[in-house]
Amino acid sequence: MSLRARLTLAAAGAVAIAVLLASIGVYFVVRSQLRGEVDTSLRERATVIQSVVRSGDLRATVPPNLPAVPPADLGRASGYLQVVSRDGAVTRGPGARVAVPVDARTLAVARGEEGTFLADSTVAGTHVRVITASIRGARALQLVRPLDEVDGVLKRLRWILLSIAVLGVALAVLLGAAVSRTALRPVRRLTETAENVSRTLDLSERIESTGTDEVGRLAASFNRMLEALEGSVGTQRQLVADASHELRTPLTSLRVNIETLMRGDSLSHEDRSRLSEDVVEQLAEMTTLIDEVVEVARGDEPEAELERLRFDLVVSDCVERAHRNAPGVEFASDLAPVVVRGVPARLERAVANLLDNARKWSPPGGRVDVVLDAAGALVVRDRGAGIAAEDLPHVFDRFYRSKDSRSLPGSGLGLAIVRQVAEAHGGSVRAENAPDGGAILRFSIPLDIS
Repeated sequence: MSLRARLTLAAAGAVAIAVLLASIGVYFVVRSQLRGEVDTSLRERATVIQSVVRSGDLRATVPPNLPAVPPADLGRASGYLQVVSRDGAVTRGPGARVAVPVDARTLAVARGEEGTFLADSTVAGTHVRVITASIRGARALQLVRPLDEVDGVLKRLRWILLSIAVLGVALAVLLGAAVSRTALRPVRRLTETAENVSRTLDLSERIESTGTDEVGRLAASFNRMLEALEGSVGTQRQLVADASHELRTPLTSLRVNIETLMRGDSLSHEDRSRLSEDVVEQLAEMTTLIDEVVEVARGDEPEAELERLRFDLVVSDCVERAHRNAPGVEFASDLAPVVVRGVPARLERAVANLLDNARKWSPPGGRVDVVLDAAGALVVRDRGAGIAAEDLPHVFDRFYRSKDSRSLPGSGLGLAIVRQVAEAHGGSVRAENAPDGGAILRFSIPLDIS
């Protein structure tokens, strides 16, 4: 069953229940009102007769001792009257032929053992309302009013309410269908767009999103999801294109060198040694490039589970390793004890890339300052030529290499990995030039205060 059909049935069901409950309430209110009027009329009539009996104004007619009220046939508004003595003898007016049933409760009223009461009964096939009250002389007065008119009104009311309920449910179905169609139009557009994206793989489609209700927010969220997917796919495609471009040059050079080595005896020993060293160096560069491409392709989320660790110890290990690998560069560190939550391997990779970048741009015998403050901000400064103004906004872009760096080894992914790691840990990174020369790279991630 479609969502539209379920909404229509739900609306119809809700209206049906509401109409049914309202109809039941109206029916019983009207019934109570009509029967209440009959009961009130019977009580008033019984009170009048009791007053006549107490005053002693008795008509000496046949039958004797009948209260002085005009006789009435069954069905008249004045009511039908009979008197019951304590021994069960019944007195009716002249010409009265219908006997009202006398039960034990009626005799109890005649004997003064019970008070006035009202009850439904059937007399000569007629549904009646009977009031039984005691009167002077150890007798019980039974005054009867037929309920034909009341029952007829209630019967017509039942049919009217049933008709209203049926029409109300039918109208609810029609209105529910119209309302659900209008309300679900954005959902239908969302479904059609999702199906079209799934069929065509075109992530550029968007849904017109208006309003701030749940459907509008759903459409806006779907658009943001499509935008994120489009950006992610675009980034992946660009990464593949850039990686293939970067790999093409070393692969070509490596193939040429290997083919030259395969020529055999035409090369001198010195040329063979030089080509072998070039092959090894090119293989190392390719390995580094592949590792960096894999690191970039892992996305912006930290891997595995975050650990609580001393960031200053990670930086210290990286500084010692950089000093061993580049003995011609001085690394001066000032590290405050800092606790963060992150992935040790990825943080280590980011710090190592920062130090390697500083080493690459430092002159022989130059100095690299590594400072980690108590707020978790790591500052790495070299004493090189600094960063050109046109290159400054792009130093953290993937595969970006300035004119001066194209002659140096590297893939252009080192600082891109640094930014990716920083953002994955909720931090940031930026580059600037020092006033007295050299570049300053700032890497910061939030502290763990738990």
